[in-house]
Amino acid sequence: METTTLNISGMTCGHCVMSVTEELKAINGVNDVQVDLNAGGVSTATVTSDRAIAPAELGEAVAEAGYTVVGAEA
Repeated sequence: METTTLNISGMTCGHCVMSVTEELKAINGVNDVQVDLNAGGVSTATVTSDRAIAPAELGEAVAEAGYTVVGAEA
């Protein structure tokens, strides 16, 4: 199992969390997504997958939901 933590800006509510979670779970290999909302600040999303997923691919999914990844840690 691989775990990546993303720092995401622009999230403000539960709908934001649902949108980001949905986009990240749509990536092939993602098993789980846990989002810790920090409304108005930098939120974190922990992505668990069965393969290594490039931060750029995760960032694209977050961007599709309308938010910006400002950092990632494997």
